Amino acid sequence: MKPRANPPAEGEPHIQVRNLTMGWSDDAVLQENASFEVKRGDVFVILGGSGCGKSTLLRHLVGLEDPLAGEISIAGLGQPRLDVGRPPFGVMFQGGALFGSLTIGENVALPLETWTTLPTDAITAVVRAKLLLVGLSAAEDKFPAEISGGMKKRAAIARAMALEPELIFLDEPSAGLDPVSSVQLDELILTLNAGLGMTVVIVTHELESIFKIGKSCIMLDKDTKTIIARGDPRELRDTSRDPRVRGFFHRSAETP
Repeated sequence: MKPRANPPAEGEPHIQVRNLTMGWSDDAVLQENASFEVKRGDVFVILGGSGCGKSTLLRHLVGLEDPLAGEISIAGLGQPRLDVGRPPFGVMFQGGALFGSLTIGENVALPLETWTTLPTDAITAVVRAKLLLVGLSAAEDKFPAEISGGMKKRAAIARAMALEPELIFLDEPSAGLDPVSSVQLDELILTLNAGLGMTVVIVTHELESIFKIGKSCIMLDKDTKTIIARGDPRELRDTSRDPRVRGFFHRSAETP
C-alpha cells in the first residue's frame, strides 16, 4: 500500500471533544466536563487506572455510546455512528473481535463487502495488500482459532484499515501479548502513523508502548471523574508533580 498523495495536514483538529459527560445515568457518571482535541497525524493515548472510563470513552468516540452531555466531532462532522453509513474511521476492538467462522481474509473483506461496490477481484486485491502491510500474507486462508494472539490483533488492524481511513482507534492492542508480539505491534502502529499519515487513538496501560509510540495523551481519573493530565507522556513521566500521574508512570522501572 502506498502513502496517500495528499495526506491530511498535521496539527489540524481531527477529533474535538467539548464538555463531555459520560456514564450510565446522572447518578453513575464516569467522567464529566471532559474537553480535549486530537490533532491530525497524532498518536494519541487515553490513559488511566482501572475503571476510570478509558474504553467507555473510546466507545463514545466511535459512536457506540451517547454522551449524557457535551459534544464529539470527528473531522468537523459531529459524532459518527457505526450503525449508520460508512464509518470515517477504523476500529480494532479489545481482543480483535474477529468472526471465528470466517477466514482472516474474509474478516478483512467484510467492510469492503458491506460498504463498497467493488468487484470480487478488487476486494481480494485490497485484502491481500492489507494483510501484506501487517505481515499476515500467509494467514489469509486461516481461521482466527488457527493463529496466535498477536496475529489476531494484526488481522483486526488490517480489517480496520480496509476502507482506507485517515483515523484508526485501537482498544488495548498490546493486552495479553508476549513481549516480542507487543514490540511488533508497536512497530506496525508507528508505520501506519509515519508512513501513511494516519491519526491513531489508543487505549492502553502498557508503559513501554505508551513511551515508544505515544505523541500525546490524556489521563483520566476515577475518583475526581476528570482529566488530570495531558501532554507528551514522556514529559509527564519526568516532570509532573501530581502524585497520581507520577504513580501511574513510575509503577514500573522499565523505561524506553
